[in-house]
Amino acid sequence: MKKSFQIGSAFVGLIVGAGFASGQEVMQYFTSFGIWGTVGGLLATLLFIFLGYTFAQLGTDLQATSHKSVIYHIGGRYLGPILDILITFFLFGVAVVMFAGSGSTFQQIFGIDTRVGSMIMIVLTILTLLLNTTKIINIIAMITPYLLTIIFIILIYSIFTMDLSFPEADTMAKVQASAAPNWILGAFLYVSYNLAAGAALLIVMSGGVKDRKVAGMGGILGGVMLGGLIILIHIGMFAKIDVIAGADMPTLALAEQIHPVVGILMAIALLGMIYNTAVGMLYSFIVRFIAPDSKMYKPSVVIIGLLGYVLSLVGFTTLVGKVYATMGYLGFALMIAAVIAWFKKRKPEKIETRVSQNF
Repeated sequence: MKKSFQIGSAFVGLIVGAGFASGQEVMQYFTSFGIWGTVGGLLATLLFIFLGYTFAQLGTDLQATSHKSVIYHIGGRYLGPILDILITFFLFGVAVVMFAGSGSTFQQIFGIDTRVGSMIMIVLTILTLLLNTTKIINIIAMITPYLLTIIFIILIYSIFTMDLSFPEADTMAKVQASAAPNWILGAFLYVSYNLAAGAALLIVMSGGVKDRKVAGMGGILGGVMLGGLIILIHIGMFAKIDVIAGADMPTLALAEQIHPVVGILMAIALLGMIYNTAVGMLYSFIVRFIAPDSKMYKPSVVIIGLLGYVLSLVGFTTLVGKVYATMGYLGFALMIAAVIAWFKKRKPEKIETRVSQNF
């Protein structure tokens, strides 16, 4: 169970990036639909559980060291290479966005120059990636319970200090900008978008686990925690929609209203989530081309990390931002492929035989 919890927590830590933890994504995909956003959160939870379970077990069955083997397995000869290229591109792109985002966050919270803030995140990311895979998973997983605690405090505060009636809150929530036309599509798009970013690391993490039940349980626990976070953040923001309407960082606004110290703790959590995402994305990108035990791995970490820093300074984030919507469609393709793979119900021993024959 301990290993399953580590996998689940690391999966959560990777997906819960700055947009998630700040409440902005939850606002657009769930809270903007009012009370129905809660139902959307439950639907997203079920999707995360099923997909987390499926990809984690596939990672174990194929003993994957990168996402490539699993993507080719579920995508086949024609779709597999396309999905592989797109996922690989987005892994590096999201990592660059995190580097740039950390610079802005350091400046906003601590008044540090954006270039210095980005460099701090780059150095931390590179140092982390020089560790072995187990230590990387443990570090990413450590931050998740901390974030859960902060979010729970915000939820309790929001509910017990709610000044609006449910109909009033529902009306105000529905005025907020939405990322989808309805709550059903909002839930699917949100899961799809995050799956495109998070599936690669979940596959790599599960590839080092021998017991598919342990890996599958890790995927399930990750899905439950992700869904729980979505619902908790949604309810907290719904209860205080009159306070955080229009805010760029809703959860940070709620935290600062409780107490300045809680605001600082939430800000640290945001930086932690950015760090988690940067580490997970860059690691998944590098191991797609270079094995962790290769002599080229460590030099590549430094070179690619520094390249990411340079790109974060020259406006590369604008390019990545424009193609983020494509990640949603990529995620839909992964979801469909995962469902097909699940229905085929291939036996582990057959998969293992086929993999052994290929190497």
